[in-house]
Amino acid sequence: MADTASAPAGAPLVVRRARTGDVRAMRDLIEPYVRRRILLGKELVTLYEAVQEFVVAERDGVVVGCGALHVLWEDLGEVRTIAVAQGALGKGVGHAMLADLEERARELGLSRLFCLTFETEFFSRHGFEEVAEQIVDADVFAELLRSLDGGVAEFLDLAHVKPNTLGNTRMLKRL
Repeated sequence: MADTASAPAGAPLVVRRARTGDVRAMRDLIEPYVRRRILLGKELVTLYEAVQEFVVAERDGVVVGCGALHVLWEDLGEVRTIAVAQGALGKGVGHAMLADLEERARELGLSRLFCLTFETEFFSRHGFEEVAEQIVDADVFAELLRSLDGGVAEFLDLAHVKPNTLGNTRMLKRL
């Protein structure tokens, strides 16, 4: 999908599904956020395994952003790993990717989106609200405990991931 409405004058911003050829650029976008402990690190193999969950934003053929939608449950997905190139911050890249991910969530039949973030202002502007309570019932919680995915452990607020998520805010949006 293309979104030129939020792109500044000049080259249009294009948001599209990620391809395997984008993975190294995605890793390069994510890495500065990992070093600042804003995002959890992902091994290159993990990015390849999850490439179908990602979108990228590109301008003039250069990848300037990436983000993913991960399905957690029948009605619930997580927006994760949104990263924007330093020079593209504040130029609508994050907005365009989030809009695309939300549309994909609706197409999949999801009615709620979760994120764990330090960027509370950004997500609040897009309809996410802070949540403190557990947002799934006990049966779903028990099922999600079986997942080996680190992001699901974060979602569940499990103690073994707390060092990575200290200070993050849990946010939810109803679609």
